[in-house]
Amino acid sequence: MTFLTTSVLCVFFIYRDTPIVKANNRGLSYLLLVTLMLCFLCCFIFIGRPGMLTCMLQQTVFGIVFTLSVSTVLAKSVLVVLAFKATHPNSPARMWLGLKTPFCIVSICTGVQISICAAWIVKSPPFPQLITMPHIERIISDCNEGDAIFFYCMMGYMGLLATVSFIVAFLSRNLPQGFNEAKLITFSMLVFVSVWISFIPAYLSTQGKYTVAVEVFAILCSGAGMLGCIFIPKCYIIMVQTEKNNRKYILSKQTLS
Repeated sequence: MTFLTTSVLCVFFIYRDTPIVKANNRGLSYLLLVTLMLCFLCCFIFIGRPGMLTCMLQQTVFGIVFTLSVSTVLAKSVLVVLAFKATHPNSPARMWLGLKTPFCIVSICTGVQISICAAWIVKSPPFPQLITMPHIERIISDCNEGDAIFFYCMMGYMGLLATVSFIVAFLSRNLPQGFNEAKLITFSMLVFVSVWISFIPAYLSTQGKYTVAVEVFAILCSGAGMLGCIFIPKCYIIMVQTEKNNRKYILSKQTLS
C-alpha cells in the first residue's frame, strides 16, 4: 500500500499543473498522500515483541498520524464549501480562501490530538505486560494501554473529526463545481467510520497477537479506503480519460450543474 500511495503521489506531482490536480488544492492532496504513507508505515511499529518504547509509540503515533490525515480531509471539505461560496460577488468567504485556512484547520485539529497523546504518555503511558493463560498453557506478551480513558479519548476524537468531515462533505456533495471531490470524500469517510466502528468490539474481544492483527487490519483498510475513494478516480482520469483533464471540461461541468 505504501508503494501504491507513493505511485499516486508521483502521478500527482508529475501532472501537478493539470486542472484536475489544481482544482481541489494540490498542496492538501500532497499532504494527505504523505500522511497516508505514514499511516501504512506505522503498521511496522506493531510488529515484534512489545517493549516499553514500542508500546508508547504504537497508539500515539497511530493516533497522531491518522488525525493528521483526517484533519487534512476536513480541510479539503471546508475548502470545497468556501470555494463555492466565494464565487458570489462580495462574498465574505473570499477572505478565507488561501493557505492560512487549511493550515489552521490541520494544525488545530492535530494539535488537540497531540495534547491528548502527550497527557497520556505523561500520566499513564502504555507498557508491556505478560498475560498467563493457564487453560491453554501459554503466556501472551502484549501492550497494556495504561489509562484506557486516554485511548478512548484518542479514538473518540479521531472519530469525531471523521464524522464532521463526512457531514461537511455530504452536505456539499451537490455543489455546482467541476471536479467537486465532496462525493469522493463522503465515500472515503463512510469507509473510515465503518471500519473503526467495527474495530472497537473486535479489539475488545481479542488478546495478544490477534489484537495487533485487528488493529493493523483496521489501519490498512481505513487508509486504503481514503486512498481508493479520493485519489484512484482522479488517477483514472489523469491516466486514462485525459480528455476530461482540461479547463474546458471543468467549465462545461460547471455550466451543466
